Amino acid sequence: MGSGYANNAGVFLVNMFVGLYVLVVLLRYLLQLTQADFYNPVSQFLVKATNPPLAWLRRLIPSFGALDAPTLILLLCLQMLEIGLKTFLLGYSPTLLGLVTSAVGVLLKMAIYILVTALFARAIMSWFTGAGYPPLAKLVYTFTEPVLRPAQRILPSSAGIDLSPIAVFIALMLVMKLIVQPLLDFGGLPLNAL
Repeated sequence: MGSGYANNAGVFLVNMFVGLYVLVVLLRYLLQLTQADFYNPVSQFLVKATNPPLAWLRRLIPSFGALDAPTLILLLCLQMLEIGLKTFLLGYSPTLLGLVTSAVGVLLKMAIYILVTALFARAIMSWFTGAGYPPLAKLVYTFTEPVLRPAQRILPSSAGIDLSPIAVFIALMLVMKLIVQPLLDFGGLPLNAL
């Protein structure tokens, strides 16, 4: 019975350390993908925190245009490490295919949650127009603008109401239900390991 408590503590530590670093690397990749403000203090923190492993990987693996292969490989490896450690601590032994599929599903799920959170933050910040925006607010705007732009072309704002965040939210939830959840189910891992 004591080992169950130790395993739960181990899962907690894996979530805290590996999971937090996965989040930092994923934020860097998403900000880079949307061409958000690179000189923002938050962006600079993310770059400095993720530069050591990425500098090493960039020497081995080239990038292909907008596709930053070293960052994607680091993300996938870190997420597989996190899931692998948690499944080991919980007494499961996943297959390599299940591990890869689950890692891709978890990364897509995290990316969607980050986008949804940023969209909600942007909507709330739009209620408060001040004499300027703090660095985090500017970053949220530059991060969400490329995501909202296609929806704004289809649904132009009328009477000062922008419906594009709702359209993007619906699209993201459909991606979650039609792509991410089947990937997670195909991985065959228990929910507490993801």
